[in-house]
Amino acid sequence: MALPFELLVGLRYTRAGRKGRRKDGFMSFISGISVASIAVGVMALIVVLSVMNGFQKEVRDRMLSVLSHVEVHAVSGTVTNWEDVTATLKQHEAVVASAPYVAGQALVSTGRNVRGALLRGIDPEKEPAVSDVASTIGANVLQSLTPGSFHIVIGQDLARILGVRIGDKLTFIVPKGNVTPAGFVPRMKQMTVTGLFSSGHYEYDSGMVFTNLKDAATLYRLVGPSGIRVKLHDMQQAKDVATELSATLPLGLYATDWTRQNRTWFAAVQVEKRMMGIILFLIVLVGAFGLVSTLVMTVTEKQADIAILRTLGATPRSIMTVFMIQGAVVGFIGVSLGVALGLGIACNLDVIVPAIEAVTGTQFLPKEIYYISQMPSDPRASDIIPIAVFSFLMSLAATLYPSWRASRIRPAEALRYE
Repeated sequence: MALPFELLVGLRYTRAGRKGRRKDGFMSFISGISVASIAVGVMALIVVLSVMNGFQKEVRDRMLSVLSHVEVHAVSGTVTNWEDVTATLKQHEAVVASAPYVAGQALVSTGRNVRGALLRGIDPEKEPAVSDVASTIGANVLQSLTPGSFHIVIGQDLARILGVRIGDKLTFIVPKGNVTPAGFVPRMKQMTVTGLFSSGHYEYDSGMVFTNLKDAATLYRLVGPSGIRVKLHDMQQAKDVATELSATLPLGLYATDWTRQNRTWFAAVQVEKRMMGIILFLIVLVGAFGLVSTLVMTVTEKQADIAILRTLGATPRSIMTVFMIQGAVVGFIGVSLGVALGLGIACNLDVIVPAIEAVTGTQFLPKEIYYISQMPSDPRASDIIPIAVFSFLMSLAATLYPSWRASRIRPAEALRYE
């Protein structure tokens, strides 16, 4: 079965320059630049969006290793009947486990250094069921957090900042204090470091401390836990589950989900991802403009060929199809190369980035700023497919005007000076 002549001629023009004249070689070079521009644009889009997806996923997962999928709070500030509330929560099919906690701000002092921290009181028996960090600390360390001992487990970065080790004592200063004739005196308590933890998230590793639930309640003068942490089977359902739980909880209690905590950060990442996509798509647009230039020059160069084809019976529609095929081939090759290169880089960033950092002696992601120190990557079909399709459609749209101009060429005028 013979191929349509439009396809054969279009492919021939795309391959022009290998055995042709010098002008054909120049046209092939310009066509190659167009392919490279489109490929670089698509590759950059895939790599950058994959990195931003990975960054968001990595930070989210590390946050949720410390934070809760859902938290139950009381309007009064303390959940006095938390055992009954826990029993109510377990009746929901989406709930895996729950545990009470006490949370409060404190100043941590070693005598030489002072640092603000979040002091969290936990139940050593129940906390590993709702916290990934607690489950990695070790049973022996958690069991050291006995009531009345005022033992603590602190983040590794906080220990480094304060210059303390296991067995050292820290002084905690909490805002709730005593009123004396000399004025307000904050409450202070010495606690002993019995263990270190690492969540992989700098903000928590440098500013969080765990102690026993009852010790924290005593320090903050609370009659019950600050809230109840809830772990779900699927964290993506946290918003709906929190709404359902709020409807079943006693009056004065309400549930919040993890999407409301740090929602400003997640919203900022989404906006940044959207803006980066728009900016990087301009590279693909530059490649499309290059394709327009290539086809315009090709049409100008091939006027005699077009005139001959017209005299042999080719219709304006056929001429337009020839040059649209040429542009479509260039766009397809560029998009295919871009997708292949983008996926190749995005799937191997864990090897590429450390190699570049080792050669240049720099660190791309200081964990003090970006919370994580390794370049994450999460290529998603929901990003790659629209990028490839839209880039190809843009390349195809770029062929319309030059192809239309080619179809309007009159054979007599084109052959006048030949």
